[in-house]
Amino acid sequence: MNKRLQVVTLGCSKNTVDTEHLLSLVGQAYEIVPEGVEEKVDVLLLNTCGFIGDAKEESIQAILEAAERKKNGLVDKLMVFGCLSQRYSSELPGLIPEVDAWFGARDLDPVVRALGVEPDGARRLERHLTGSAPGYAYLKISEGCDRRCSYCAIPFIRGAHRSVPVEDLVAEARFLASQGVHELVVIAQDTTYYGLDLYHRRALAELLHRLSEVEGIEWIRIHYSYPADFPEDVLEEMATNPKICPYLDIPLQHVSDKMLDMMHRHVDGAWTRALIRRMREKVPGVVLRTTMIVGHPGETEAEFDELLDFVREARFERLGAFTYSEEEGTYGAEHFEDDVPKEVKEARLDALMSLQKEISLDFNRSRVGSVERVLVDAWSDGILVCRSRYESPDVDGEILVRYPSGSPVGSFVNVRIIGADEYDLIAEMVE
Repeated sequence: MNKRLQVVTLGCSKNTVDTEHLLSLVGQAYEIVPEGVEEKVDVLLLNTCGFIGDAKEESIQAILEAAERKKNGLVDKLMVFGCLSQRYSSELPGLIPEVDAWFGARDLDPVVRALGVEPDGARRLERHLTGSAPGYAYLKISEGCDRRCSYCAIPFIRGAHRSVPVEDLVAEARFLASQGVHELVVIAQDTTYYGLDLYHRRALAELLHRLSEVEGIEWIRIHYSYPADFPEDVLEEMATNPKICPYLDIPLQHVSDKMLDMMHRHVDGAWTRALIRRMREKVPGVVLRTTMIVGHPGETEAEFDELLDFVREARFERLGAFTYSEEEGTYGAEHFEDDVPKEVKEARLDALMSLQKEISLDFNRSRVGSVERVLVDAWSDGILVCRSRYESPDVDGEILVRYPSGSPVGSFVNVRIIGADEYDLIAEMVE
């Protein structure tokens, strides 16, 4: 009988993709125990996050809880990989000796071999899907990042930018489609950088077109685009290709010239405003998601007020925000004093998100009465949980539909929007 393996994945969707590739490589040698199931396992493997303070704390807590399971006899062998162990490879083994093996984040092969399996090249483009919603999957198109934003630790955790070849991604998309996946959420630390290392040109638009030709894939969504040198042909592909969702995640972080310069974002406020205008002009009806950082060193009330004015003007349909977190090893930690008090950071975050709630509510109310094609992610207690082309999984609101029996999870249905709040929509089925 195969040994039992459980993988706990923390952090972002990029980690989820790593876990799914790993499980595909070792799945024939192990019985896979789903995450969250508290049963005896031979190996417990944690895929950790080490990006910012809260994520690091969550990963450390998960490791300590896993060590307690091992102490209680529910785990024979405890192994850790991912961003946290990559970032703190010299410190962690001495602090948590209950862990039997530590691995970094840049190569899965050592983890696979430690599980007693020789990596099989024929299975590298396959995935053992772990999500509860079968209709969508993330597609990671590159690893690492060549940007050097002053606040970000990713480049020295994940290394330099490395694109996955187009043919490999198309093959992976075909495999995902064979598993019932209809929506690809394209992710990377910077999707717009795709192709520069392999093809000496930005090739995201070409990749999107090739992915759209995969039979069974009906929606393709783009996340984590960088504003500097944004490839305009992506907007052309989005405007003309019905499979590319009119949705773009483009973290802007700020709009003040001073803040953008200190953050090493390689754009200024005028460029940022012009880019948003071009996106809305070239892709009518596009839904824009962004993230902002408040409380960065040097941010005064004047810079924050400029940010609020920009958000009022741009009216992003989706916006998330974070308070600045000083991360050791980054340019910001080494060169800037973290001079904005915590209570000021929190007050600015509350003010920004209160503004965004109003904008989001206006957008959602504008959709009442429309008929939309939605993908069903889940069914529970007579309610379908769905998304349209304008909602991304895990980060956006949902469309909720009464559906007393049956479960068309993973399928498309047509609904009419009949109600809205700041984040979610209420709808009814349309025949």
